[in-house]
Amino acid sequence: MDIGIVGATGYGGADLIRILRNHPEVDNLKLYSSSQSGESIQNSFPHLQRLSEVRLQDINPGLMGKSLDVVFMATPAGISSELTPELLKEGLRVIDLSGDFRIKDSNIYEEWYRKKPAPVQWVEKAVYGLTEWNKRAVTDAQLLANPGCYPTATLLGLLPLVQRSLLEESSVIIDAKTGVSGAGRGFSAAAHFSETNENFKIYKVNRHQHTPEIEQELARWNGRAEPVTFSPHLVPMTRGIMATMYAKLTDAVTEEEVRKIFQDSYQQAPFVSVRKAEDFPETKQVYGSNQCDIGVSYDDRTGRIMIVSVIDNLMKGAAGQAVQNFNVMFGFEETAGLDFLPVYP
Repeated sequence: MDIGIVGATGYGGADLIRILRNHPEVDNLKLYSSSQSGESIQNSFPHLQRLSEVRLQDINPGLMGKSLDVVFMATPAGISSELTPELLKEGLRVIDLSGDFRIKDSNIYEEWYRKKPAPVQWVEKAVYGLTEWNKRAVTDAQLLANPGCYPTATLLGLLPLVQRSLLEESSVIIDAKTGVSGAGRGFSAAAHFSETNENFKIYKVNRHQHTPEIEQELARWNGRAEPVTFSPHLVPMTRGIMATMYAKLTDAVTEEEVRKIFQDSYQQAPFVSVRKAEDFPETKQVYGSNQCDIGVSYDDRTGRIMIVSVIDNLMKGAAGQAVQNFNVMFGFEETAGLDFLPVYP
């Protein structure tokens, strides 16, 4: 396979390079940048000194269509919506990590992202790539909308129960924390060391752009799903997401029965692990991997279920899941290029 990465100088792009560089089905890897064409990728990432001969190329959809099989779009929101349709017209298959093709309702996208939406015809054709729940559609996708990091952790934690109508729809609360790399490489006060170190803060209260994505996908699996309360927090670590979800159960079920539902849901999922009773995952335990670890607990005093889901936001929340979808799209082993253990400590 001949692969292109647009937005190779971002954190997601760096992890895509790391994975695809050693992928057994990738022959050639070409990197593209709108602002650093001709420069070595090592200038952006000194740790890639072994790839110092690799030069960033101009983005030219016509030329890319003649030399590539698939393009990973690792760009900020608002860029892919304009460039991806040009790549699709060239016959390329595209895996978009930006979020521009996840939201099916263009009005909702514009409201939450505050950007011009992508062309409706391509949004409608885009397949939402939560691999564990949408694998059949992923196989035939020409345009793959890679899920957001928060939605990935949240949906993997909620869907087994939402699908079975075991949660009171109006009771779902999502309390999520992320590392600073989720903000990207751009300079901002919010991600400044002095303001994040030894600090813990909530942000984008009731207006985070991943909220409608979560609600859309919950409704896909249960038409009675209602709006959720989603509260994102920034913690002083580099990588990782922990989503802690609370909800009332509709039926009287035991914690063991709930855990069995999760185990049955993910028994064929190579990257999702369900923890034993009283064993809850930590972000460090999935660091650098494509793994999602889930722990559950039922409080019979309150009648609430608590679900803890952890991922690496740059891996299962971005680049790793994108490669997982790439594998499914082209009929490769789902774990190809991703079958490595987390980095610990």
